[in-house]
Amino acid sequence: MLAGADHVMPDQLKFEGDKQFFTSALDRADLIVHGRHSYEDQPNSPQRNRIIVTRTINAVAPDPSNPKATLWNPAGAPFEAACDQSGVRSGTIAIIGGPVIFAMFLDRYDTFWLSQAPRVHLPGGEACFPGVPRKTPQEILTAHGLRAGEAQILDRTHGVTVTPWRRAA
Repeated sequence: MLAGADHVMPDQLKFEGDKQFFTSALDRADLIVHGRHSYEDQPNSPQRNRIIVTRTINAVAPDPSNPKATLWNPAGAPFEAACDQSGVRSGTIAIIGGPVIFAMFLDRYDTFWLSQAPRVHLPGGEACFPGVPRKTPQEILTAHGLRAGEAQILDRTHGVTVTPWRRAA
């Protein structure tokens, strides 16, 4: 789960090591993609180029409230059109969610970083992918051609890890 039943990430799922890993990755990204309710709320957030997935427009448009953001409706335009509108045509793209957004890119990821906090339980919470908990996130990633790499420990006290899932050659 990536959030509680209220679709908000609870404090019990926030760990300093995970936050540092996430922030560092976003600082290296050329473009960030997320849904209308996902954001990273960090000091560098306003400086980051982003695509916000929404159904409030027909295709692609600049975000009138953020000059660094592009609004994109996948039903009306291909992802590449949103990238063109954002001015980012190459580089690293960070997909930060939510679950429907993660699922849209399952067949396109070079690497998906799966963080896990095994001691946190969020009954009725929001899953990281559609289809969880019927299937595990690992089963879903495997079904889309990704393979687990070596897990990194982000918080030893709480058992928090992050595992790179890379596209099989």
